Amino acid sequence: MLIQRGGLKVVAGLGISGVAAVNFLHEQGYRVAVTDSRANPPGHDQISTEVQSSFGALDQELLLAAEEIIISPGLDPKLPEIQAAIAKGIPVVSEIQILRRATDKPIVAITGSNAKSTVTTLFGLMAADAGKKVAVGGNLGRPALDLIKDDPELYVLELSSFQLETTSNLNAEVAVVLNMSEDHLDRHGDMMGYHTAKHRIFQGVKKVVHNRDDSLTRPLVPDSTPMQSFGLNAPDLNQYGVLREDDGTMWLARGRERLIQSSELYIQGMHNIANALACLALGEAIGLARESMLATLRTFKGLEHRCEFVKELHGVRYYNDSKGTNIGATLAALDGLGAAIQAKGGKVAIILGGQGKGQDFTALREALTKYAKVAVLIGEDRTMIENAIQGTTALLHAQTLEQAVQLCQQHTQANDVVLLSPACASFDMFKGYSQRGQQFVACVNALH
Repeated sequence: MLIQRGGLKVVAGLGISGVAAVNFLHEQGYRVAVTDSRANPPGHDQISTEVQSSFGALDQELLLAAEEIIISPGLDPKLPEIQAAIAKGIPVVSEIQILRRATDKPIVAITGSNAKSTVTTLFGLMAADAGKKVAVGGNLGRPALDLIKDDPELYVLELSSFQLETTSNLNAEVAVVLNMSEDHLDRHGDMMGYHTAKHRIFQGVKKVVHNRDDSLTRPLVPDSTPMQSFGLNAPDLNQYGVLREDDGTMWLARGRERLIQSSELYIQGMHNIANALACLALGEAIGLARESMLATLRTFKGLEHRCEFVKELHGVRYYNDSKGTNIGATLAALDGLGAAIQAKGGKVAIILGGQGKGQDFTALREALTKYAKVAVLIGEDRTMIENAIQGTTALLHAQTLEQAVQLCQQHTQANDVVLLSPACASFDMFKGYSQRGQQFVACVNALH
């Protein structure tokens, strides 16, 4: 029989991170209970029968009996059941907080509105290739509390604003907010609330990396905290950036020192150059050898559904950016690919639409005017999007993704790019962004 430790820990919300939290706390000998508003929450069959469970509604009585509540990132702390516990003085924390308590190993903490999965994955590979025993997860892939089983010497965590809003004093070895654009305002209320949640990543941080091109990523930390920046302009001494030659060649650089040509990378677009620079700065902060990091960069092909190169047909390149579920992600893809093909006279045919999440789509107007030859609109919010971007480029409607791909093929020629980057959630037409992306790839492969 396990020795019971302390008061009752109540996990609110199951799913992947909830299961990991329940099992970790149970194995540590804590009294654990779990509650979820769903009658059959995902993962309910993966937890010990010794754990008290209450499903079908959030159990207010159970939550008020807790010594501490571990909240799933999918649950809003503003829910009345959670607020009632907070009012009673019961701490509400994330699974990331539990991980921080359970280990003294260094954490590399990565967040941002966009690109955090690419940077987390690439940086995890850099650390592993450099010989570190590393565990990578959090908001991406494996839940944070699962990673403890690996007994790593370094944790690389992708963190969402939802995880961070209930995490205090992460004390990361190095932390970065890659960029900030409107997202999840339905949860955080406004940009200030969102910004505040993201910047909790810097509490107790030892070193900081920030994006020079986005002032919202620069934290207020003590002057003694070492800070390094990355950006797409020529860098100052010891900072990371881009040096451009007269012939258009671009070098990723540290200060005046040229490190690698952008043409040597599989991952294309200016946003991916920024991602690579962010990884080099993070690596320097924890002492990875530069040559090893550059070797990893040369082989990294990017992630599925994130500006993923699908194929080239009749001189037109097709990219699957189904993970572009907000305006910031779509702007990054559109600007990144648009700027790369502009010199050859190429333009972008973009597929936009789905569930708009209350975003302001007029933010896309400038990039569409500059880079797009056509925008094909799909999904339930396409009329709202059309009204916001009217007059920027040719606008077409499609009933299905297959029809959208065919329309893009009809309106493109050699040197153009076809880009699926919807700037919207996918749940009106698909199970999720990955199904949307898979269907796009299938439709592209069916073209001839």
